[in-house]
Amino acid sequence: MSTKVAIVTGSNKGIGLSIVKGLCKRFKGIVYLTSRDETRGRTAVAELNKLGLHPKYHQLDVTDRESVIKFRDHIQEQYGGIDILINNAAIARVTGCYNSYEENKQIVEINYKSILTMQELIFPLVRNNGRILNISSDCGHLSNIKNKYWIDRLSNKNLTLTDINEFVDWFLESCKNGTFKKEDIADNGTVAAYRVAKVALSAITMVQQRELENRNISVNSMHPGLVRTDMTHGVGFYSADEAAETPLYVVLDAPENLKGCYIWYDRRVLDWYDYNADYYFKTATLSKYFASS
Repeated sequence: MSTKVAIVTGSNKGIGLSIVKGLCKRFKGIVYLTSRDETRGRTAVAELNKLGLHPKYHQLDVTDRESVIKFRDHIQEQYGGIDILINNAAIARVTGCYNSYEENKQIVEINYKSILTMQELIFPLVRNNGRILNISSDCGHLSNIKNKYWIDRLSNKNLTLTDINEFVDWFLESCKNGTFKKEDIADNGTVAAYRVAKVALSAITMVQQRELENRNISVNSMHPGLVRTDMTHGVGFYSADEAAETPLYVVLDAPENLKGCYIWYDRRVLDWYDYNADYYFKTATLSKYFASS
C-alpha cells in the first residue's frame, strides 16, 4: 500500500504552519511543509520538531515553474502521488488601499496565476479520492465584483478558464492603462488586486472540480476568517491555530460530497455565485477590530 502524502504550500508561518501542525497530529501519512525561503522553512520545521511533530520539508516557490517541477519530481520519485493538497501560498502586500500596477501584477501572480502552474504540474499527482483545498478569502466571493459584464460572465455555471483569465487580464490592463474604475470593485475598489486574484481563485476551484470529478477528487475553496498573521500585520479575530480548524475539517473530516464549494470560516457552505450577497470584505471590518481591541 502506498504511503499517504499531504502537502501545504506557503506553510512556514501563519495559517499554513498551523495546518501543517494539525496534519502532523491527525493525518496518517507524510506531511510536507513547503516554503519559498528554505531557511525560514527549515526553521519552522525545527520549531515543530520541538513539539514532537515531524513534517518533511521541501523548498517550493509556486511562482517559479522550475521550483514546482523539482518538487513534482521529488514527490513522484519518493511517493508516486499525493492525497491532500492545500494551496495556501498567498500575499497581500497592501501599502495603502490602492497599489501600483507592478504591485497588483505581483499580487495576481502569487494568489491566482501560481494555481495554474500547480494545476498543470502537481494536480496530476493527486490520487483518486484525494482532496484539494484552495485557501481563498472573503475577498474571493463574487459579491466583491460590481462590474455587470464581469458579474454576468463569472456567474455563469458553465464558467471556463478563459472567462477567469480574461477577467484577471482585464483588471491588470485597466491598472496599466489608467482605466481602472473604483466602482467596478466592492468597497470603493480598496485592495482591488487581492479581491480580483481571490475571486479568480475561488472561481477556478469550480472549474477544477468539474475536471477532476471523474476521479472522485474533491476541490474546494474557503475563507479562513480575519486571522492574526504577518500578512494582516497582526490584525484579526482569530489565531492561526483557530483558523486552521476549518481547513483541517475540509481535508480530513468533511463528507465526500463536499465538492466544488466555497466554504466560510465557520464551515458554512455559501453560494459563491450570489453576487448580491453581503459577503465581500469591508475595510469597516478593520475599524470594528480596532474598536473592540
